[in-house]
Amino acid sequence: MNTNIIRVGALESEAIYILREVVAQFEKPVLLFSGGKDSITLVRLAQKAFYPAKIPFPLLHVDTGHNFPETIEFRDRLVKELGVELIVRNVQDNIDAGKVKEEKGKYASRNMLQIETLLDAIEEFGFDACIGGARRDEEKARAKERIFSVRDDFGQWDEKNQRPELFDMLNGRIDLGQNVRVFPISNWTELDVWSYIQKEKIEIPSIYFAHKRKTFVRDGLIWSANDEVVYREDDEEIQERMVRFRTVGDMSCTAAVLSNAVDIDTVVDEIRISTISERGARIDDKRSEAAMEKRKQQGYF
Repeated sequence: MNTNIIRVGALESEAIYILREVVAQFEKPVLLFSGGKDSITLVRLAQKAFYPAKIPFPLLHVDTGHNFPETIEFRDRLVKELGVELIVRNVQDNIDAGKVKEEKGKYASRNMLQIETLLDAIEEFGFDACIGGARRDEEKARAKERIFSVRDDFGQWDEKNQRPELFDMLNGRIDLGQNVRVFPISNWTELDVWSYIQKEKIEIPSIYFAHKRKTFVRDGLIWSANDEVVYREDDEEIQERMVRFRTVGDMSCTAAVLSNAVDIDTVVDEIRISTISERGARIDDKRSEAAMEKRKQQGYF
């Protein structure tokens, strides 16, 4: 038997246990949903955890307004098929209200601006547990975080003050104003996620598979030229390339990779031999050595 299938089975059981603990210990949980492969995997795990009942919490999408259209189309279709509640809060609303200021220029991104919108939504709905698809293999700041990660009443994370999680004992006790970020697939790798999608035959946005796309190259990375939100210099030549995206964040900071992987099987084979992290294509993570950690301290996912 494929040893990776055995591993994925054990990880599935752990994630289902965590999701059930969330519902048992918290009054108002929510699943943070981006339309990407990790949050789609969480939705499937939640279906299994609470079957035959429906998923007992809503999905929350903090929409930057710069998402890939393929992702938004998939999000809306999935929610309709599952019959679950979708809450969307838009970064653009906070920009229009003057609560946050949009970056300009070559490396502008709305990722940092999601923090304010997320914290506003948590306060608006009184969510006490936000379930996210972050994994420890993605980035070193995420490797420091617990499965139940307590945030203070300002949404901040203190990496030096975290609770021990021994023998799978998850402590959901929080003080007034605090909330918890929960990461059921924290122990998964990118390959584990793809192997699970392969095993479960989960549908995902088409943008994850190789397709012809108008692109240009900057800083050794391949950027989509399909939308005006992606900054491009006049001398950055547009060419059509066969590419796919390993992660589907904000278009303005998410690069593509050259690929001929047009189905799940070939994507899994490609990931298996890859020597570059999926977040190597996220320019916002390259701003400094501690870029992700600083965002998490301020309330990021």
